[in-house]
Amino acid sequence: MLDEKMRGDVGSTGADRRLSGAELSAAFRTLKERVPAIRTRDAARELGVTEAELVACRVGEGVIRLEPDFAEILRAMPRVGEVMVLTRNEHCVHERHGRFDRVAIGPGHGAVLNHEIDLRLHLSHWRYGFMLSEHAAPGLRTSLQFFGIDGTAVHKIYLTGETNRTAFDNLIQRFRSREQRPEITVAPLPPRRPDRPDSEIDRANLHRHWSADQDPHDFFRLLDESGISRSQAVRLAEPEFAWQVEPVALRQMLEAVAEARTSIICIVGNAGCTQVHTGVVETIRAVGPWFNILDPRFNLHLREDAIHQAWIVRKLTAEGLATSFELFDKDGFCFVQVFGERRPGMPESETWRDIVAALPRI
Repeated sequence: MLDEKMRGDVGSTGADRRLSGAELSAAFRTLKERVPAIRTRDAARELGVTEAELVACRVGEGVIRLEPDFAEILRAMPRVGEVMVLTRNEHCVHERHGRFDRVAIGPGHGAVLNHEIDLRLHLSHWRYGFMLSEHAAPGLRTSLQFFGIDGTAVHKIYLTGETNRTAFDNLIQRFRSREQRPEITVAPLPPRRPDRPDSEIDRANLHRHWSADQDPHDFFRLLDESGISRSQAVRLAEPEFAWQVEPVALRQMLEAVAEARTSIICIVGNAGCTQVHTGVVETIRAVGPWFNILDPRFNLHLREDAIHQAWIVRKLTAEGLATSFELFDKDGFCFVQVFGERRPGMPESETWRDIVAALPRI
């Protein structure tokens, strides 16, 4: 562990003096000597800084700072070919192999709509981008990593053996920042807005919209305009549209869809990016607190000890009811959603509905 003086120097709050980039880099090297396998995210927590700060301090040491022209970087990604994309939040890591295609970027937002790489990009939250070359167990690992203003990773792109390295090198040359400084400025995000008392919620309006709206965007607008969080909405919904299940239902659901080879949609997001997998899952495995999907082109790593509540949620669409399995943490954050695969003009599968219906209710 760091001594108290070092913690005060590198900590993000209450410090009289913050370490320079060089000093933080030295502290990271010392930590890596003591704990060689430590991940950057965990090392940042140990050192009392953000992950973005710990990446930035190593500029010139296998790290290149990129211009914050995120839209153009993403538009250039199709030429890079096969990659692995990673999006995570505090409790869940979503990894998917594929190629960038159908990249559509608008003011502050965007999407990648390839079947394999399926992203919803909230670019107004993105602030910093870097290229990293790191030594890992299989060898040198190269990635693009993007962070929000609070220093939290929003999205990462890893090169694979099938990547077009020439196109990638050209991308780095094009977007390499002129100023390779090892320090950045981070600021905390506003705290989550607390739920309003249930007595202040117009439940009749919530129920009326829930039972009539057929566009998912209408649901998000309803929550925003009404000042209702997602967790509060599902709790106040009518029983036919939302019910709580036991946390162990996660394992039962994934094991059942794997056995039935039922195609699912698995969604994980954070403030800057939402990543989607659509397809069947095969290899399910628990390792310590993590419950995992370990397939060749899709991995999911989820901390079961973060599950505070599990809900089944049903909403109307043009093709009929869409049923989701949703996990919430103790703060009411929905950190993963799973749907049965739905295609335009076709309802969700009866197998998916049967699997969900069989999960143990609370």
